[in-house]
Amino acid sequence: MARKTEKSPKPPKEPGRIKQMWQVFQMTRKYDRNVVGLLALGFLLPVAVGLIIAFFFSGGNGFGIAMWIVAGVLAGFLVALIILGRRAERAAYGQITGQPGAVGAVLRSSLKRSWRGSEMPIAVNGKTQDAVYRAVGRGGVVLIGEGPKSRTGKMVDEERRKVTRILPNVPITVISVGPDGDAVPLSKIPRSLARIKPALSKAEVMAVSNRLTSLGSAGIPIPKGVDPFKARPQRSR
Repeated sequence: MARKTEKSPKPPKEPGRIKQMWQVFQMTRKYDRNVVGLLALGFLLPVAVGLIIAFFFSGGNGFGIAMWIVAGVLAGFLVALIILGRRAERAAYGQITGQPGAVGAVLRSSLKRSWRGSEMPIAVNGKTQDAVYRAVGRGGVVLIGEGPKSRTGKMVDEERRKVTRILPNVPITVISVGPDGDAVPLSKIPRSLARIKPALSKAEVMAVSNRLTSLGSAGIPIPKGVDPFKARPQRSR
């Protein structure tokens, strides 16, 4: 008798694009009350422009009218998607702001290819969960303090001394993410890194990153932040 081959369980299907968009919209609407109005405005304005051009500047040409209407609808849909993406990202960042590991989540999901960063901190205060993260890119080494400056200042200075000791000619930039008035919001970390003036070549970035790995990391577990691009609406009980 032939042996019956056991069928391996099928992996769960990922939600389709439309379902994913609906989930993102639901999550965003929960934390951003203005998103519905902005989406409607972003969709209707291009449609209105298309209709105006179609009926007043097409010279009565049926094909031209149809093309401008279709173009207006497509443009409105595209604008609405762009608005939804940005507002969803903003809402997702708002959910993890103030949580331990939030900076790590941003470094994991939002850094450009020219920057190298880890979601794990290089220094952690075990009592307060304040942390220091490090990123390396064309602009040099960036130390990011997560927490109030009054508590992260000593950790940042210590990490700065370590970097200076082994890489004395590499520029170091310090960014603070916390409740202070001059702190950088989570959503603006990638933009702040992009504004730093380039000082290293791509080969030097790789060499500096590899050299810094010899310093090790904090070795203290810290909760990981929520990935802003994988946030989902919470189910009501």
